[in-house]
Amino acid sequence: MELAQVRLLVTDFAACYRFYADVLGLKPQSGAAGGPYEKFSPATGSAGIALQDRAMMAGVLGELGGTVTGHRSLVVLRVDDLDAYCAEITSRGATLLHGPAPMTDRMRVAHLKDPEGNVVELQEWLLLRT
Repeated sequence: MELAQVRLLVTDFAACYRFYADVLGLKPQSGAAGGPYEKFSPATGSAGIALQDRAMMAGVLGELGGTVTGHRSLVVLRVDDLDAYCAEITSRGATLLHGPAPMTDRMRVAHLKDPEGNVVELQEWLLLRT
């Protein structure tokens, strides 16, 4: 078994597409900015994040058609230099909710939200301090 992707069900596909492509700088697979589906990949690694139009999936799973409230997911992205990446994405319109700040002695994090309210955690892994 292999994890292929984490898929977010979104109502404003275009706004989320712009956020993951233009703000976070992830590479879209096909350029389908209008949806109803797109997969985004970081520069390294094989895992990806995909967006799917919520109304389309509600046609398959009717229970998804209701109003969504609250935080629905947490997407985690690892970066090499958290401070530099945060400066880069805030210059492109991201608003940090927290950090960059230590989470443990081995990790620093920052948090922000995408246009649908999904929480994105940016992680910088640190060498174990002895």
